[in-house]
Amino acid sequence: MVITPRRAARRLFAAALIALAVAAGCGDLRRFAYAGFGGRDSWQHPDRVVESLEIQPGDQVADLGSGGGYFTFRLADAVGGTGRVYAVDVDPEMNEHLRAEVAEKDYANVDVILAEYADPRLPETGVDLIFSANTYHHLQDRSKYFANARRYLQPGGRVAVIDFSPDSWLNRLFGHATDADVIRSEMIAAGYRLERELDFLPRQHFMVFAVE
Repeated sequence: MVITPRRAARRLFAAALIALAVAAGCGDLRRFAYAGFGGRDSWQHPDRVVESLEIQPGDQVADLGSGGGYFTFRLADAVGGTGRVYAVDVDPEMNEHLRAEVAEKDYANVDVILAEYADPRLPETGVDLIFSANTYHHLQDRSKYFANARRYLQPGGRVAVIDFSPDSWLNRLFGHATDADVIRSEMIAAGYRLERELDFLPRQHFMVFAVE
């Protein structure tokens, strides 16, 4: 691909905004970073992602690293009024923003949870699905994290991981990516088996794991 001056300028601008969001701790900028650049819907395919998860009405789903709620409300629509979505994040400011949106949009089936870095703090009753989009690379000691998270999964529960591919220069620059082989090996070490791998996301890996 030829890098034109205009394209290079856009890349520098995007990188500067992300760096500023992280360094300044500004909630609005962080929410902009969560939303992504270049029209996220066009490459994230959120509706197709949720459809492919085959979520059933009444399911209990954890949105791990919920951020500004990009997937939270779509997941809440999928589980319906008899289900529940737990929007999990370690960022108190983002959680407050999302909590206000939940109230404004009147989603009675969404709970916002302030997690710990090593524990999503999900209800002990368990969930049917732990869903993680663009969060995996932020986690520390991921095999241990997901091994511990198994106690929150109901029988037959699954973990869905979407994370950026290292192919993008921007992802490599900020370390916001994980190699597919690394995800597989870490999740296997945590006691899971790869159930499905979907390939329709152009910038990301998408894998669904079940307890071994």
